[in-house]
This record gives sequence, structure tokens and C-alpha cells, in this order.
Amino acid sequence: MSAVFGIVAAVVALVGLLVALGHVGYLALLNNAAKKRGLSGGTTTDYVNGRWKVAGGTAGVALLGLLLTAANNVPVDVIGLLLGGGAGLYAKQALDSTRSRFRSLP
Repeated sequence: MSAVFGIVAAVVALVGLLVALGHVGYLALLNNAAKKRGLSGGTTTDYVNGRWKVAGGTAGVALLGLLLTAANNVPVDVIGLLLGGGAGLYAKQALDSTRSRFRSLP
């Protein structure tokens, strides 16, 4: 039973890490596009520079959660699941907030 819970916790933490890394990647792409626009992309660059801490923090917490799920101990797996899943949820909210701010109309 503990092995099954460990696998589920690892999958949840891995998904949380992938979402957090997706947020980091989106910010990197947005920053690159803003820098190519030069002076007119200045406000976007400023916004992205303010969001790096959130993206890096959620990625770090999700990675810690994934590492904690490597233990063969159910209480540690629960902590890893909560950290990885929570970081993934927070990163998803932050990504949605950033995307809605810069989504253009067709």
C-alpha cells in the first residue's frame, strides 16, 4: 500500500513541477519577445522581471516535493505530495494571471 501511495505522490509532484517549469518557460518566451521589441516592450520586461521570483519559487518548492517523494515513508510522501501539488496549483494560477494580462484579441 505504501508503494502505491508513493507512486501517486511522485506523479502529483512531477505534474506540479512540470506546471511550474511551464510558467518559467512562458516567462522566458515573453521576456524574449519583449526584448526584441526594444523600448516598446519595456513594460512587459518590467512585469516579467517582477514575476521571476514567483516562478522560481514555485519550481523550487515543486522540485523539493518531488525529491521528498523518493523516500519510502508515507508521512514524507504526504509532505512531498502537498508541496508538489500545492506549488503546481499556485504556478498554474500565476501562469493564468500572466497569460490573461498579455492575451491579445484577434
